[in-house]
Order: sequence, then structure tokens, then C-alpha cells
Amino acid sequence: MKNIIEKIRKSLLVKRTTTIIFMIVLIALFITLTLWINSLGLNPIDFTAEKLYTLTQTSKEKLKNIDSDINIYFVGYDEKNAIIDLAKQYHNVNNKINVEVVDAISRPDLVQKYGIENNSSGIIVECGEKTKILSSYDLYTTDPTTYEQIDITEEKLTNSILYVVAEKVPTVYFLEGYSDFSINQNLKYLSMYLSNEITKYDTVNVITTGAVPEDCDTLVINTPNEDFDDITTNAIINYINNGGNILWFNATSTEKQNLQNVNKILSIYGVSPFESGFINETDSSKRMSTAASIIVPDVKYSAITKNISTTLLLNATKINFVSDEELENLNVTKTVLLEASNTSFFRTNFETTLNNKVEGEEEGPFAVGAELQKQIIAENDETGEKEKISKLVIYGENLFISDYTLNSSSQTPIITYFNNKNIVIDSISYLVDRGEDIVIRKDTNTVNYTATENQNNIIQAVIFGVPVLIILIGILVWQHRRRKK
Repeated sequence: MKNIIEKIRKSLLVKRTTTIIFMIVLIALFITLTLWINSLGLNPIDFTAEKLYTLTQTSKEKLKNIDSDINIYFVGYDEKNAIIDLAKQYHNVNNKINVEVVDAISRPDLVQKYGIENNSSGIIVECGEKTKILSSYDLYTTDPTTYEQIDITEEKLTNSILYVVAEKVPTVYFLEGYSDFSINQNLKYLSMYLSNEITKYDTVNVITTGAVPEDCDTLVINTPNEDFDDITTNAIINYINNGGNILWFNATSTEKQNLQNVNKILSIYGVSPFESGFINETDSSKRMSTAASIIVPDVKYSAITKNISTTLLLNATKINFVSDEELENLNVTKTVLLEASNTSFFRTNFETTLNNKVEGEEEGPFAVGAELQKQIIAENDETGEKEKISKLVIYGENLFISDYTLNSSSQTPIITYFNNKNIVIDSISYLVDRGEDIVIRKDTNTVNYTATENQNNIIQAVIFGVPVLIILIGILVWQHRRRKK
């Protein structure tokens, strides 16, 4: 009898020992597998609807072929920060891009070189001697309608990488001295959006400089309300003859203006003088319900508008052109970008409050956005001379890129409606010949998440409780089987 009991006891001891060893091996395998997966540097699983923490395909395509060594230093950041996880994905796309989390103690040279204060954070994107510095504030902006945070981390990081590897960063100049619109005054939102692109911008007063700057890739002219003087006129014409490009916005005028020099420049591209009046829309599907003059024009497919579906214009005026034959004589080709529909009409009577067309008012369609390419010099195979072209992108509206609101009760700038900001940014990208270097604008509203006590308990239970529960269940099953035997 003693022998039987001893055999049973030894058998149970062996089974118990085997079970314990099995559990230890299982836990060891789990830990080893976890460490191995972490060592692979795999992208974290992104459950956000707009994939805030996953690189877009646009970023991957633009960065994968970079052949320069790039360092991204995160000064004062925690290694566990979600931004670091996003940044490490750049290295997975291209191993030339290195990401390192540092602090003032480990890299005092960086802190001193780039002026980052102790106990503050900053991001340094470096390629050789060229650098771009970002603060944590640069990674977010605010939705002007909901006041929620908008995450633009990827946009900023990708743009910064492309900026430091670019051989030439295009420069846009805004003409000063002839308009009520200024990049530093009522175009502040536009300046903010431009700062997110691989583009430098500045202002120029040609009366002072005597010429359009040599590094100007695009000159922006915003609704002249007085005529250009001869110095400015000649400077702009010289700029055009050298193949310079212009982005022009022209608002409705309530009175006829004899701007001879302004019209002289427009005539180079075959654009006739603007008329006094604005466009109204009778089709309710092509306008805002509150006003017939707030129109949604048809977007025509082009290199500029291919990523644009809709836009919103306020009190737009029509763009007039000379005949097709005259355009041909001027060596100008025309492409309409935006067009008010054939149900629209051109209002010339500013006194009437009627929404319907009255006698004598012209019916649509009307061009409200267009691109004109003027051939300055034709290509000549015999002499080896290359073709030289000057481009003009023109819109019969300027409020749609401004900080103004639709009415006094609204706090939303018009530039944030529909694709208004994108059409001006894409127009500039096209004119500076940047192509599609960068079109990453994650306008995704994000709200800081704070778990309630109940939610926090659930999260803690999932992270810690579930594994413990599985182990306990295993022990109970083992005990139950042991008793049965």
C-alpha cells in the first residue's frame, strides 16, 4: 500500500513540476518574443481614424530615395512619446534618416549650437550644414471653427526633411504698396499655411528695390487699388521677360478704375481690364443658401486643381480675355481653372438687392480662375536656346484667401472653407515648379484624451489583469484535474 501511495505522490509531483516548468517556459517565451518584436522596430498599431501616428504613402514616396545622411534630434523628449514612434518610421522608410532622443546633458553641443534652453524641448532636423528647428508648438495648430487641436506633426517633419535636402528652396514675394491686403495683416492664416510648406516668403516694395528680387520664383499681386508707377511696371515687365511667374488675385470693384499700368501688365497675358461688378448664382446647389454672391464654382481639371474638389468664393468678379486669335498672336495658352456656371449672372447694379438677374446683366458661364502661359522665347535646336515661359495664375477674387469671415457673427476665416487654402498653396507649388514635392496636410481634429476613473480601471485590467487571469485559470484547471485523479 505504501508503495502505491508513494508512486501516486511521485506521479503528482512530476506532473506539478512539469506544469510549473511549462508555465515558466511559456512566460519566458512570451518575454523573449516581446523583446524580439520590439527590437525589430516595427510600426506601432495605429487605431486612430485618420492614422495620425502612421506615415502616409506620400511621405514614404518622397523620402525613400533620399541619398543624404539626415539626423533628427529630439531634445527633451521622452522615448515613449508617440511622436518618437512616428519619427522612427522615417528610418524604416529610409535608413539614411536617423532619429535620436537626446538631452542637454548628453548632447550639450546641440543645445548650445541651436539655442535650445534647458528644460525645454525642440526638434532639430539636420543634413550637413543645413538645418531646420521645430518647437513642440509647431506640431499643432487650432481649428478656427471648433478650436480643437489639429495634428500636423507628419507635415512638419516631412517638410523639414525635404527642406534640408533641397538644393534650392523656392521664394515667394508679395508685392507691397498698392493693396489693402498684406501677408502680415489680413493674410495671416495664409502665412501660417505657407510656413508649413517648403517655401520661403517675403514682401517686396519695388519702388524701394527698383527691381523684383533675383531669387523670386513667384510674385504675388493682390488686388491693386491704385495704379503701378513706372518703376514698378518696368520692373514687373522685366521680371516677366526673364521667365518670372505671377499669382494674381483681383477683387470686385464698385467703380471703374483706369489703372493703365496694371492693365498693361495683364495685357501681356491676354487678360482684358476687369469690369465693375460681381457674380451672383441662381442655382442653389452652386452657392451658399444665405447669399447669391457666395458661389461654389465648377473646378476644372488641371495640374493645379487635380487635388481640389470644391472651393468657395465671395463676391467674385469675372476674368475677361482677348479672343483666341489674339491669344495665339501673343503666344499665350489659356487654361480655365474655376468657372461660375451658366446659371450665374454678372451683377453691375450695386444698388439692387434682388437675387435674380435683371435686364442687361450678362449670363454665365464666367471664368473666375485661370492659368495663362506666355512663351517668351521659343526653343531653337540650331542655336541650342531653350524655351522660356512666363506663367500667370489669376483669380477673380481675393477674400477667399484672407482672414475675413463671411459675416460678423462668424469666427471662421474664409480661407479655411472647403479647399480654399489648398488651391492657393497648390497654385504656388505649381508656379515655383515644386510639382508634388509635398502635399501632406493632415487636417485631422484631435482632442486630448483623459480617461475617466472607470475607463482607466478597464485599461489597467486589460493590460495587467488579463495575463494574471489566464495564469490563475491555468492553475485552477491543473488543480481540478489533479483532484479528479
